[in-house]
Amino acid sequence: MPKTYAIALPPAALAVLAAAVLTACGGGDGGELNAKPGYLGTVRQQSYDGSSDDLLTAGMGKSGLAAATAPGFAIALQPTAAELRRLAIYTNYRAMLDMTAAGGYGTLYGPNVDAQGRVTAGEGRIAGIEYIAFSDDGTGRKSVTLMVQVPASFDPRKACIITATASGSRGVYGAITTGEWGLKRGCAVAYSDKGTGAAPHDLMNDTVPLIDGTRSTAAAAGKQAAFNAGLTAGELAAFNTAMPNRFAFKHAHSGQNPEKDWGRTTLQAVEFAYYVLNERYGDRNILGERLRTLKPSNTIVIASSISNGGGAAIAAAEQDSQGLINGVAVSEPAVELPASPGVTVQRGGTALPVVGKTLVDFTSYANLYQSCASLAASVSSSPYAAAFAAGFASTALPIAPNRCAALRTAGLLNATTTAAQAEEALQKLRDYGWEPESSELHASLAAFEVAPAVSVTFANSLSRASVKDNLCGYSYAGATAAGAVTPLAHEALASMFSTGNGVPPSSGVQLINNKGKFGAARDFLSVSMNSGVTDWNTPGALCLRNLVTGNDGAARALQAGVDETRRNGNLQGKPAIIVHGRADALLPVNHTTRPYVALNRKVEGAASKLSYVEVTNAQHFDSFIGLPTVLPGYDTRYIPLHVYLNRALDAMYDHLANGKALPPSQVVRTVPRGGNPGQAPAIQPANLPLIAGTPAAADRIEVSAGAIRVPD
Repeated sequence: MPKTYAIALPPAALAVLAAAVLTACGGGDGGELNAKPGYLGTVRQQSYDGSSDDLLTAGMGKSGLAAATAPGFAIALQPTAAELRRLAIYTNYRAMLDMTAAGGYGTLYGPNVDAQGRVTAGEGRIAGIEYIAFSDDGTGRKSVTLMVQVPASFDPRKACIITATASGSRGVYGAITTGEWGLKRGCAVAYSDKGTGAAPHDLMNDTVPLIDGTRSTAAAAGKQAAFNAGLTAGELAAFNTAMPNRFAFKHAHSGQNPEKDWGRTTLQAVEFAYYVLNERYGDRNILGERLRTLKPSNTIVIASSISNGGGAAIAAAEQDSQGLINGVAVSEPAVELPASPGVTVQRGGTALPVVGKTLVDFTSYANLYQSCASLAASVSSSPYAAAFAAGFASTALPIAPNRCAALRTAGLLNATTTAAQAEEALQKLRDYGWEPESSELHASLAAFEVAPAVSVTFANSLSRASVKDNLCGYSYAGATAAGAVTPLAHEALASMFSTGNGVPPSSGVQLINNKGKFGAARDFLSVSMNSGVTDWNTPGALCLRNLVTGNDGAARALQAGVDETRRNGNLQGKPAIIVHGRADALLPVNHTTRPYVALNRKVEGAASKLSYVEVTNAQHFDSFIGLPTVLPGYDTRYIPLHVYLNRALDAMYDHLANGKALPPSQVVRTVPRGGNPGQAPAIQPANLPLIAGTPAAADRIEVSAGAIRVPD
């Protein structure tokens, strides 16, 4: 038998041999080692057993999420990270959906409804691991929160990732109801707060939120703060002397114009997902190092979310240069069109003259006219209209009539009576792109201060304004019932990571007019300097509008920021489905989805794989349907758009996994529940027709290069 010999190789030769083996295994210079992205900070992870705690419901289950009483804290002023997470999931889930059984919770959607739409007897808790980290450039100024949830049911042989970028200005759990679809499918869910968030910098006490929602002094937090307003010690002291008890919010006051990066941070969330998945499921090389086994070539990735989270998904698809995203399925997206998109929008046989305006444009327009329009007799039977008139048009406090009169004084209305001015204001909204179906929503949105809140936040953000700039004289603070600035309750601040939406008014923080005739006061209760009456701070609203239409330095700053956020319409041939409610009064279809679909066809031509599903009797806020005692009439008029997002995701997954054709663009004609306002009968499947594989001719949306025609 021949002898064998042990050959002793020198260390250098061993290193060369190891490198050669690694390269052959994909772990050398080929870039196949699983590497942590450079922008990621410390990654925290937590396992959830699916019983005492879980990914979807934080242990509360379907019943706990529906409970009227929110989960509490053991120590009100010192909530733990786990307590804040639980309350954040409770708050954000309920903020997105109608939580009533009559509205469909527990039968059409909800944790107990499985991926095939079957109603189960369980609570819908989902076991798995949650990873969370900051994306930052090393300065500590961006600190975008990214999160990945990996359900225990994840199968690397059928790998899938769903994005769920936060909607509005919410924190990282803001799109948990979109993530739900992915978790039930066994998909990893990639979340991003997109540089926004609910918890503020308390300027008076110089405390800031951390990534988990707990609070710290700014000095102790340093670069680990989720948000710091970035004032020097001198600036902070001067600000607090001039305007005590104020708050800075990340979306409004980061100075980063985060919207320009919403596509990029959504893509980063996908990259984060790949990293954690390969750390867990990737093959190992001979040194035990994880490889990039899961990659775009063997993983289905769907970009999804709602509202401006949906807009972030669209931006990510446009900007995807690595093939990370396979398809898009979004609901009611906010999309900023080019300044001159060159598209036409028709409804029926009528071409609409004003389309494709940016969010800050049409929202600042609504901010001028909506409160006056809400008094129009023609919409007096709409939800909350009577309550709006009682609260904002009383003899003692005629705020809305005063706004009508102020608009006439400013030359923006011609009518001479409040009744006629209200109808004129309503018509102006219609002429500026709102559909007639949106008219019945203006009173409730005006009462909730939606347009002022969104206008102020986005104007600050797009302008890269600092909190110390007091853009258009607005700030954020607690307020008394009479409207005077007051310190916020400590308990409210401690829980705001969980309870806030990042766009005051929210969680006790109010919108303040710093330029009131008698000093700073809550915006709609302040007395305007020029008129001497409470007119919902018309000077502030005009200032915000001038930022959009003017040409001074402040206006140019905002307009430059807007230009950084515009979409190009090129989805790079990726299959996509957008669902949008025809009645949406926050993000009107004529300024968002309709012109975007026309732009996409203009840019991509025959390569376009975008389908548009417009849903009748649907509006922006499903959760409002579930408030029958506060907003009676939403329940009788509107259906849950969330059902159609889930159906769009089903269709996209089936297309990507099994090759089933996507449905063509169409109008889905739903059936309202009807009945008495506040007492609508329980929703039935017949109220929610399926998205048709072959829609009737009268329901088909026609799209050509630069043009869209939507049937009545």
